[in-house]
Amino acid sequence: MKKWLVRSVGAVGVIALAALVVLLTWEPFFARASAAPPEARSYTAQIMRDDYGVPFITGETDADVAYGVAIAHSEDDFFTLQDVVAMSKGRYGAIAGPEGAQVDYMYHLLDARGTAQRHFGSLPADTQALFEAYAAGLNDYAVAHPEELKLANLFPVDGEDVAAGFALRQPFFFGLANVIGQLVDNKPPYREFGPDIPGFPRSPETGSSASGGEQTPDRSAHAMPLPWGEVGALSGSNAFVIAPEKTGGPTTLVSNSHQPLRGGVAWYELTVESGEGWHFTGANFPGSPFPFLGHNETLGGTNTVNRPDMIDIYQLVLDDSGTRYRLDGEWRELESKTVTLAVRMGPVVLPVQQTVHRSVHGPVIVNDKGAFAIRYGGIDSVDQLDAYYRLNKASTLEEWQAILARMDIPSTNFLYADAAGNIAYVYNAAIPDRPEGYNWRGVLPGDRSDLIWTDTVSYDAIPKYVNPASGWLMNSNNTPFVAAGPGSDLSPDSVSPYLGVEMKTTNRARRAWKLMSEAEVLDRATLAGIKYDTAYEREGYVADLWKRLAELRTNDRGLVEARDLLLTWDFTADNVGRADALALLMIKDFMSAEYQNKPAPVLREHLRANADHLRRHFGRLDPPMSDLLRLRLGDVDLPLDGGSDTLRASTTWEVDPDGRLRLVHGDSFIQWVEWNPGERVFSRSIQPFGAATSRPRSPHYTDQMQLFVEKKLKPVHFWREDAVRAALSRKTVTSAD
Repeated sequence: MKKWLVRSVGAVGVIALAALVVLLTWEPFFARASAAPPEARSYTAQIMRDDYGVPFITGETDADVAYGVAIAHSEDDFFTLQDVVAMSKGRYGAIAGPEGAQVDYMYHLLDARGTAQRHFGSLPADTQALFEAYAAGLNDYAVAHPEELKLANLFPVDGEDVAAGFALRQPFFFGLANVIGQLVDNKPPYREFGPDIPGFPRSPETGSSASGGEQTPDRSAHAMPLPWGEVGALSGSNAFVIAPEKTGGPTTLVSNSHQPLRGGVAWYELTVESGEGWHFTGANFPGSPFPFLGHNETLGGTNTVNRPDMIDIYQLVLDDSGTRYRLDGEWRELESKTVTLAVRMGPVVLPVQQTVHRSVHGPVIVNDKGAFAIRYGGIDSVDQLDAYYRLNKASTLEEWQAILARMDIPSTNFLYADAAGNIAYVYNAAIPDRPEGYNWRGVLPGDRSDLIWTDTVSYDAIPKYVNPASGWLMNSNNTPFVAAGPGSDLSPDSVSPYLGVEMKTTNRARRAWKLMSEAEVLDRATLAGIKYDTAYEREGYVADLWKRLAELRTNDRGLVEARDLLLTWDFTADNVGRADALALLMIKDFMSAEYQNKPAPVLREHLRANADHLRRHFGRLDPPMSDLLRLRLGDVDLPLDGGSDTLRASTTWEVDPDGRLRLVHGDSFIQWVEWNPGERVFSRSIQPFGAATSRPRSPHYTDQMQLFVEKKLKPVHFWREDAVRAALSRKTVTSAD
């Protein structure tokens, strides 16, 4: 009996050990393998780095340069690049656990791989070559540095893999994560809307249509915790373009995007120049062979996130089996596929199966209320890969507009300036071309094919400004109808309400519009004062919050003290006033609720929690705000100013164990560009940390932090001779044979 028991226990142990080995090793072998890019040619690039480690990458061809971009970025942040590659293969959960598995679920739901497979091969040959060269650079770096790999069999990658990453991430910049998250949570979706659609007025209680049988939206918009900046979460960017007649000298472009300071959509600064005429400086995201914003010799542009109504939701009629849906009176099979998500839990990776569905409309979510199909602008397309590349190489306003007019880039505002003195703002969005007469902001019947649009509106239909009389243009994630000042702003009536152009504004926009409208001249000093402004207008959610504070009645001495302190605030987050720290804590969640259409926090609870935080960690309600808000990385710990919705943006933070707020999202890459008459383009820039954001041993890990907190900029070495003169290192990289 005892021997049998020992044998049984031993057998169980062997089985358990075998199961553990399987959980430790199954995922890399189960994963989809990619082929390496074709080795029909080799690549050679030179990488020069200046005293801040910013790379200037040159090569004979554009493809050579793209190869060098991958090598240079890997040298600085291969840690993050691997995350992006894992997302593009649906394997991020094996690195990041349950949160990463949510990204992988989206990857399968949106058919990111299928989109890339169907369309990457149809892109122009030079665009494909650019992406294949970039993939080759990632592969060569991975081979040369096996000790840095996070995940087995993640490499090689090819151009199609990189394209799949674009197909996955782009839709979330206009709120798709919120919509999917709400449907997964069995909540009716709530989205940002423009003017009322004629015949379908919104209920003032819900913000939704009161007719047509629409479900009442839940304002508690769910944002899936995706690891990308302005993706279903807090957004923020500022952009300014000024004509020469308003600056008194140069045409000026100020790019001030607000992104996470590190991670998958943190800006990476670089300059590229090839023998084929590609010469551009600016910043990209990990996983891109080209900059998204910046300037070339004659023109430049930058972006801010916009929120058009890009998403339509259809409720399907399923048969009793739940496997077919009705369309135009006929039953069609609901495409269903079981996918295995890898979910890291400590040392093991668990296989979790999920079913994803699709109809002719697009991805389908089946929840307790039924089956809902989703269709969105830019669905089933990777043409944006070519459009961004062409924008880098455009040389005139007409050429630049012609590229945007293709409507290949699904969303984001574009602001433009050039050496000829032109300025422009395009509310870029591949908005669906919807037939009129239907409530597109409700839940649509899914059994009618005439409601399944197949094209976008024309470029002529979207809002845009070219050389307004005011001489300036701005956007701070606000409605495009507040952009150019009195007498130059477009009217909301100038575009169709069916476009769903947002009507909301932000404190940043109110401040910028006001200050720019009041300025007689927008020279460098005046514009810098606007860019770094730390004030709040007493309007919108800020006015509402202070009205509620003034009306708050309580016998709680702690709350009375906190309320009374806030009522003395001067509405500037400049590190001067006694109430700055408490106001900083109070405003952030109210701003977030306004922006994300969520319920505002309960005032008493929010006030008590923030007051308690300051008393617990600082022993007082009124510590200097600079003691509370910090820019921290490694051993560097610096004070900050600005707030969650000020032009000097300290948007979101994490609370460290000592109670300080460590900035994680806000002012990030800033670039200031000037074209003076008869002179070559000149630009300056800054990052919050440095070029090597995941290399603690690098001198460029934190070397821009002091400049950043002092509101200073460093020179951009755009011209080859300047880059050579400033180079502290040079190396030539050649693809592996």
